[in-house]
Amino acid sequence: MLLHGSISQPQDYHHFADQRIAFGIARAADVLSNAAFALVGVWGWLALSPARRHCQLRSGWAGYRLFLIALILTAAGSAFYHLEPDNSRLIWDRLPIALACAGLLAAVRAETKPGADDASGIILLSLAAVLSVAWWHFSGSDGSGDLRPYLLLQGLPLLLIPLWQAIHPAPREDRLAFGIAIALYVAAKAAELHDRELMLFFGGISGHTIKHLLAAAAAATIVRCLIRRVKPVSASVVGVITS
Repeated sequence: MLLHGSISQPQDYHHFADQRIAFGIARAADVLSNAAFALVGVWGWLALSPARRHCQLRSGWAGYRLFLIALILTAAGSAFYHLEPDNSRLIWDRLPIALACAGLLAAVRAETKPGADDASGIILLSLAAVLSVAWWHFSGSDGSGDLRPYLLLQGLPLLLIPLWQAIHPAPREDRLAFGIAIALYVAAKAAELHDRELMLFFGGISGHTIKHLLAAAAAATIVRCLIRRVKPVSASVVGVITS
C-alpha cells in the first residue's frame, strides 16, 4: 500500500444510495443504523468495566477500553456525518473508527506479547490513528488527500491480530471469535463498495447501511468473546448441557 502512491476518496463519495427521509431525518437509514455501534459499545462497557481486573482481561483492558469508547464515538460521529455529508464532517466519522482499530491492536498486542508496554502501545497507536486522519485531511483539498495511512490502520488488525494470536497461541475460542469478526468486517467493507448495487438488489436497504450493521456485528462478536472470558457458563448449566 505504501508503494501504491496516493489514494484519494472517490469524488462522489458523499453521494449515498439511500436518500430517503424518515422521522424528519434525511438519509435516515445511514444515520440511525449507527445506533448499533452505540449499543455494542455500551453493552461492552457495562459488562466488562466491572471485570477489568479479571486475569483474563487485565492485560488488554486499556486497549479494549479505547475500543469500546471509540465504538460509542463512532455512533455519534458517523450519525453527525450522515446528517449532512461533507469532508469537514467526515473527520468526525473517520477519527473514532481509526481509534477503535488502534484500541484493538493495542489490546491484542498486550495479550499476546508478554512484557509488552501497554501504556506506550496505546499512546503510539492512538497517535497514529489521529495522524492518519489528519494526513488525509491536510494532504489535499476537497477530500482529495491521501488515505493510505488511514486505510493501513484499518487493514493492520485484519493481518496482525490473527498472526499474533497464532504466534503466541491464544485460546481457540478467541481465535474463532476474532476470525468471525474479521470476516464480518471484510464483508462490511465490501458492502460499502457496492452501496447502490445492494440498494437495487434488496430494495429497502443500501450497501452503506449494511456496512454499519455488519461492522457493529463484528464488534459485538469481539465483545461477546470478552464477556465469555470473564463470565464463564456456570458449572450447573454446563452439567445440564452435558448430561
